[in-house]
Amino acid sequence: MSAQHRFTANYQWVRDLYARERVLNSAIVAADIGRGWEEYLEIDDAFYADDVEVTIDTATDPIRGKKRLRALLFNFLAPLHVMVEIGGLAIDVQESPIHGDMRDETHSAWSVSLIGVSGRTCTLNWCTLRKWAGARVVYERHYDHQQSGGPLTGDDLSINQSLAAIGYGRPS
Repeated sequence: MSAQHRFTANYQWVRDLYARERVLNSAIVAADIGRGWEEYLEIDDAFYADDVEVTIDTATDPIRGKKRLRALLFNFLAPLHVMVEIGGLAIDVQESPIHGDMRDETHSAWSVSLIGVSGRTCTLNWCTLRKWAGARVVYERHYDHQQSGGPLTGDDLSINQSLAAIGYGRPS
């Protein structure tokens, strides 16, 4: 009977871990950069430990601490918000779980498509490994980055039309 109890307790822990991962990933997918970047910072506050460490295979140094992570997120998300709000960029975010067998660890595959007003698309794909301590992410690693479609250019955004509509660039 004690073996059954240990199995049930361990199963509950695994189920809770995957539930936390699903809630975090669902929040990221549901956040709308067109409304602003604040939702993403709220997600960071709710799910990430103060001493989180984030590594990206394409970068040399890890990002340590929530303060540095928030600064990085802001510097990445603020221009995206402007491109969506003013430039007409559409963004489609998708996630799917990758099931693993390591305790306190989750994996997921991500895809972000940037769709310009021209119809051109640039899609970024990568995987994420997270290590959890209770309800908080303490380590996150982004790996296996791939890109399809070239980078979008000014022709893929409606910034010039938006600026003209508000009178920017017209002689006074």
